[in-house]
Amino acid sequence: MAVTAGFMLPHPPLIVPAIGKGEEQAITDTQEAYRRAAEEIAALRPETIVVLSPHTVMYADYFHVASGHWASGDFGQFRAGQVKLEAEYDTEFVRQLCSLADRESFPLGTLGERDRQLDHGVMVPLYFVNQYYDGYRLVRVGLSGLSLAEHYRAGLLIQKTAEQLGRRTVIIASGDLSHRLKEDGPYGYKEEGPAYDKRIMETMGRASFGELLEYPESFCEKAGECGHRSFTIMAGCLDRRAVEARRLSYEGPFGVGYGICTYTVTGTDEARAFLKRYEEKQRRKAVEDKGREDIYVRLARKSLETYIRTGKSLTLSRAEEELPSEMLARRAGVFVSLHKDGMLRGCIGTIAPVTGCVAEEILRNAVSAGTQDPRFQPVKEEELERLVYSVDVLGEPEAITSKEELDVKKYGVIVTKGRKRGLLLPDLDGVDSVEEQIAIARRKAGIREEDEVSLERFEVIRHGEKG
Repeated sequence: MAVTAGFMLPHPPLIVPAIGKGEEQAITDTQEAYRRAAEEIAALRPETIVVLSPHTVMYADYFHVASGHWASGDFGQFRAGQVKLEAEYDTEFVRQLCSLADRESFPLGTLGERDRQLDHGVMVPLYFVNQYYDGYRLVRVGLSGLSLAEHYRAGLLIQKTAEQLGRRTVIIASGDLSHRLKEDGPYGYKEEGPAYDKRIMETMGRASFGELLEYPESFCEKAGECGHRSFTIMAGCLDRRAVEARRLSYEGPFGVGYGICTYTVTGTDEARAFLKRYEEKQRRKAVEDKGREDIYVRLARKSLETYIRTGKSLTLSRAEEELPSEMLARRAGVFVSLHKDGMLRGCIGTIAPVTGCVAEEILRNAVSAGTQDPRFQPVKEEELERLVYSVDVLGEPEAITSKEELDVKKYGVIVTKGRKRGLLLPDLDGVDSVEEQIAIARRKAGIREEDEVSLERFEVIRHGEKG
């Protein structure tokens, strides 16, 4: 036996009557669908239930798996401490999963926090399951800041672990949908909110899991969703599996979307190898993009690839490119940005030039973007063919006296407080207002929100895709 089913389940605490105190009656469709899903799980009699939760320990570049023999929790933070849950962990499953991840050099394991407290992303689903079935052991897996493709890969490892152990396993992808459905909701309204919920319910209702990998990060962020990565890991757990999909319910009366879908495995289906198809598509796109790169981007790519493959920095004399005079005669600040699978993979630049010309600035900053951005691990050789580059050549900054002189699409911004200086490029995905632009530049510089700053703006010439 292996993974027998997957369940997309929300985690609104108020669905628990002791918390909702009557408010749960506004989501009776969700309550009824939850009961049906719990009954289905009980009928499957899983030995192991893997819960994927957005509210357990989360790291930017690592998938955390809860360790130990057991965990407990209650709903005390929601004023219902009398409602308690306990769960025994499947320690053998955890060991095997972590061993597989180690062998494949995949960033998943039990390192980091030792959290024995069950989070509500786990407790709400188990609250319903436990009413019908308690013959399981738990595996609790957190999400990460890595790409959607990496989340799908985490699911592949979970699937493989279940197969190797012969475990009858059920996957629960815990996650609410958009939190931005209504002006009077907890996070207000954005048009991306209802658009996301409509799209995700269509995707999940059809079990078209390959589409999950195509959702733009900026769209998901604006929608304020919390479950997309959980759903994507579950998709990996069901890779190459024929499933019977059932859409049980969707509601969003409180400004947060709650969707329930179930997926029962009925056999194998090689056509549902969604990650393989996605990667093939990305490779084709990378080849096409590479063929369209101009000299600025080609030089950045060659610089980083040379350094990663040889350990030596590329010099202008070895560039083997006919560089235009504008790259050799001009001095300017340059930012090099790297993206992989639609997500930022590194971005380093210079506000003012530190080398003799733009070409040298590109050579230097391309290597730094791939190896010295503190937010990311250094780029590995096997990643190189999947990287998308952009090069921004900065114009001369000019001082301004007010944010009204900024335009988030046209101008980048530099904020300065004493020796602290932060920069943000213009026309970036997910940055839609001058206020956001300034706030991000402040955070990058470590400048507090209440501190007065001086502002500068600048224009860029961008080569390649957005950075």
